[in-house]
Amino acid sequence: MKIDILSLFPEMFQGVFGTSMLKHAQEKNVVQYRVVNFRDYSVNKHKKVDDYPYGGGAGMVLTPQPLFDAVHDLANEAKPRVILMCPQGETYTQQKAEELAKEDHLIIICGHYEGYDERIRQHLVTDEISIGDYILTGGEIGAMVIADSVTRLLPGVLGNQQSAITDSFSTGLLEHPQYTRPADFRGMKVPDVLLSGHHERIEQWRQEQSRKRTEMRRPDLLKKQKKQ
Repeated sequence: MKIDILSLFPEMFQGVFGTSMLKHAQEKNVVQYRVVNFRDYSVNKHKKVDDYPYGGGAGMVLTPQPLFDAVHDLANEAKPRVILMCPQGETYTQQKAEELAKEDHLIIICGHYEGYDERIRQHLVTDEISIGDYILTGGEIGAMVIADSVTRLLPGVLGNQQSAITDSFSTGLLEHPQYTRPADFRGMKVPDVLLSGHHERIEQWRQEQSRKRTEMRRPDLLKKQKKQ
């Protein structure tokens, strides 16, 4: 997979893509990250990428030309998913991450200033995504979230691919409680069923616990399942 990110601050991604799982995924040639400063595509003599909004109003708006030219250059006649990081977009979910992980090429646009020229939304992007109902300085942190959540789903990235399948939200429920050694830590004991070796009973217990935890912490997820 190729993940290209268009940002005015490429240096923000150095630590994220250069450590841990994302670094290993790139070293294994599972994914290729590229962060491009779309200011480089501006034809303005001062390399401006924003301007005052027509009709007046506060703030500056990103102009279409640099982003259109950057996406066209990176797409190489292919048809990538072009994602606009935007608080008006659909709220990001694990299901969306799983959908994006099936693609060969993602281009993620990180905005700044007051907003985007509307023609970017209408004629350039395929998806508008928000990572939550709050405002950040720019789209870079959101782009990191997408890159991380998608990369870990790619075959060969996680040591145990089953981990991605059973993670919270992948099944529509929160993950069940997990325990490790010692079986008795300062009087706090691991449930007997997990020590029984009876795989069918263990799986049943995990499913029950997953549903109970979801009901207690995220009942909205259960309501969503019922609607489906």
